[in-house]
Amino acid sequence: MSGLTAARDLAKRPVVTLDGEAVAQIKDTVFDGPAGRIVGFTLSGRGLLAGPLRQSLPWEAVHSLGGHAVMIRGREALAEPAAVVARKEAAGGHVLGARVLTDAGAEIGTVLDIVVEGGTSGRVVGFRIAASESLVPGSRRRRRKVYVPRGETLAVSGTALVVPAGVTHFVADDLPSFVGQIDAFRARAGREGAGPAPGARAVPVEADAPKEGPTP
Repeated sequence: MSGLTAARDLAKRPVVTLDGEAVAQIKDTVFDGPAGRIVGFTLSGRGLLAGPLRQSLPWEAVHSLGGHAVMIRGREALAEPAAVVARKEAAGGHVLGARVLTDAGAEIGTVLDIVVEGGTSGRVVGFRIAASESLVPGSRRRRRKVYVPRGETLAVSGTALVVPAGVTHFVADDLPSFVGQIDAFRARAGREGAGPAPGARAVPVEADAPKEGPTP
């Protein structure tokens, strides 16, 4: 898996051509929540006094999402604002601030940020949430901010995000450890999706306990 990046950390990240020219910086990241992927970016100019640009960057024109820059082949990759903004409206709903519910009916927190995979996939792989007491027991003041996998998100709207209950067994406290949790979650989901091998007998498996650790 490529490196993970929190969507909020993409703000002000430079947009650089393969010739090394910094042509803009990221203003907002636009998502298609139900599809679980980046649609594109709105842009601003470079520098402290620069304002919004009348251009956008569709995801299809991104060469690579790197840890320090968003790479494009050239200035021709930039498009009219409607190329991204119109798709934002079509995608429907905002994820940040939404309540997170499992398909078993438990509320596990609210969305603080979205975690995307670097490189060329543009996939949303998880969320940073303010964990509720049902996920992380303790007083409201001491509750943690944790990362949970996206899974195959069942529904998303401006007020609620519904995820599989199984994601609660793959919680991480920071992005480096979240990589391993995503891999483990995908491996488990793959085994369950494949079903038992021919002639195999089903055996009950105890669910893993939620991961806990120090507050980041």
